[in-house]
Amino acid sequence: MERKSWVCTLITQISLCFALFVALQIGRPQKPIIYHNTTETSHHDIYFISVRGGSRPPKQQTDLLKQMAEVVKTYKARFVINISELGEDDPLMLNATWNFQSFKVPWYTTKASKLRGAGYFVKQVKIPYGQTLDVIAVDTSSLQDTSNDGQNDQLNWLMRTLEASNASWRIIAGFHSIVACDKNIEQMETKEAVEPLHRIFLKYGVNAYLSGQPCANSFHTDNDISNRGPVTKGPYFTTMHQRPVFKKTVNGFLLHRVSSLEIVNYFVTLTGEVVDRLALQQWGKEAM
Repeated sequence: MERKSWVCTLITQISLCFALFVALQIGRPQKPIIYHNTTETSHHDIYFISVRGGSRPPKQQTDLLKQMAEVVKTYKARFVINISELGEDDPLMLNATWNFQSFKVPWYTTKASKLRGAGYFVKQVKIPYGQTLDVIAVDTSSLQDTSNDGQNDQLNWLMRTLEASNASWRIIAGFHSIVACDKNIEQMETKEAVEPLHRIFLKYGVNAYLSGQPCANSFHTDNDISNRGPVTKGPYFTTMHQRPVFKKTVNGFLLHRVSSLEIVNYFVTLTGEVVDRLALQQWGKEAM
């Protein structure tokens, strides 16, 4: 009888320990689920992050920044591209730089509002074998206004920058999309805003475009309302060659791995799960 009681006590203790272990694991933040394929990756590869700026509910913003900080630490990401309308006043970027000291990397932000200063710039990054990556930000608010002299100034600057560039990779970031919601765009103002950029991208061999909106003639907000509150989606990734290949992300961010031969883009959720992957290879080839 004593032996039976002792066995029952041992089983109970083991069960309690197991339950405690499971509870601790559930409460612990997940690490990013990004699996390296040793045949594809190299210690020479560089990483950077792109994220859609703007306001979020406090918990979503905290979860997002925690996952981004973990990825920065794990993959030694060089910088963050913040796709925003507000530029330096973006709340996500301000919260990250104020409250998350683990972000020891620079943030570069787009702008799409009529605030002070020009909102376009180029960031040049050296990659292995003497090659470079150019990340170019454009101020899409001025490009939307066809009556504004700033549109021509910026388009001319963009063409001069691309013509002078000898980079192996060219990625452009802006808040508004260059892809129409409807392939048969009827709105003339949308055509005029989209087509000049698209033609320039194709002419100068731009590899991809990062945007904060899913499509160019989308006039509604993309803060989806659910039973968990508003969700700010993005960024959105568009590859460029003969026709744009549109790729939508979930509520989270993108981790980009850059090598001399390809850019692999990981679509990461707020829990650190990679839900999609897009490999952009030289000569405009895409691989899922």
